[in-house]
Amino acid sequence: MRHPREGWIEPGVRRRPDPEENAISRRQLLGAGAGLAAGALLAGCGGSSSGSSAPTGAGGIPLPRQNHPVKWPIYSDNKPIAAGLAPETGATLQLYNWVAYINEAVIKNFCKLNNCKYTLTTFNTMEEAIAKLGSGQFNFDIFFPTVDVLGQLIETKMIRALNHSYIPNAANTWADYHSPFYDVDAQYTMPYSIYTTGMAWLKNKVNLAPGWDMPWQASAYKGKVAVLDDDRETIGLALMKAGNFDLNTTNTAQIQAAGNSLKQLSSLTGVRIDNNDYTDVPSGKTWVHHAWSGDMASAASYLGNGVTIDDVGYWFPSNHKGPVANDLMVSLKTGSNPVLSHMFINYLLDTNNALENYSYYGYMSPLNGVTPQRLISEKLLPPQLTSTVVLPDYFSKGIFELELPPAATAVWETTWNSFSKGL
Repeated sequence: MRHPREGWIEPGVRRRPDPEENAISRRQLLGAGAGLAAGALLAGCGGSSSGSSAPTGAGGIPLPRQNHPVKWPIYSDNKPIAAGLAPETGATLQLYNWVAYINEAVIKNFCKLNNCKYTLTTFNTMEEAIAKLGSGQFNFDIFFPTVDVLGQLIETKMIRALNHSYIPNAANTWADYHSPFYDVDAQYTMPYSIYTTGMAWLKNKVNLAPGWDMPWQASAYKGKVAVLDDDRETIGLALMKAGNFDLNTTNTAQIQAAGNSLKQLSSLTGVRIDNNDYTDVPSGKTWVHHAWSGDMASAASYLGNGVTIDDVGYWFPSNHKGPVANDLMVSLKTGSNPVLSHMFINYLLDTNNALENYSYYGYMSPLNGVTPQRLISEKLLPPQLTSTVVLPDYFSKGIFELELPPAATAVWETTWNSFSKGL
């Protein structure tokens, strides 16, 4: 499973504008344009004592599902820090995050308020990140993982249980995040970002109704159609096109049928596989693209000649039955600044700070104060792309693509390789 930030290169042509400049540049742009209208870690790891009836993965670790929530154990040697501790002094807060996935201006503001320094180390894949953390050579304080590796991080005691007394801004998060299905009672995690996967297209070029079958209907636009370079997302697209919304299926026949449907798509449209939705649609290179909402929220920054923001569309179904995902914030056990770590997580859960962060990377935080109206009024999002906003009920109505048992993972990967390697 890939992530919207996999493959980003910094510096390079895929890098977003400088974080301290982007908040201003996007506001100015929209103000002017509005009138336009991890297997090694699991070796020897025992099963969870959560008692959940969720399916299990490698090492017997439970795999959380929306209909099978998991409450993870709190280990005697990995309890939350005590309440009422003073923040560390003379500290350097060490952050470990995806490339181009946080506004450094926000970090600098936090450090100025709390008289500390920081380092920001980035990674390009979750596998890379887990391997580095597992080496024991790094003492990062805060990590931004995906939901599918949470069990590994908890069972190997890489992350510490949280003391919520340091995180009062947790009250700002949507109700479902007070006790999410993947971490009942939010014992180890706080949400960082949330996004959907839908369809992006150029309205001035494409005369099709958006839907999960849109790429298959685009034979008239051969060479101008693309799907995401992501096995789970794109096989999932083919599953939904066939009316199958179990995006965590372990049924080999269903998965392989989806793979055959993708091969048909290739014959019909000469489909490309890439994660350049955020640039290729607004620039006019691609007319129909399977896309992530956070990428398309930034479309105004990448408009090509003759393309206006009115031409860019993003669709996610009105019943909200489609792929939804969120990233997490966790405190790493080996970090030397546990109090500051909690305080920084709390800082990012402040609405104003979350909006400043959004102004750089385009992926919204699931906070009550981050609304379509607020994003538009602060000129962080053009009203034409309100469909990229994720709303609170998406968490319960949307479909999370979650970690699979190893045997099923192998089927998904084999099916994907059969399709993607042929292009």
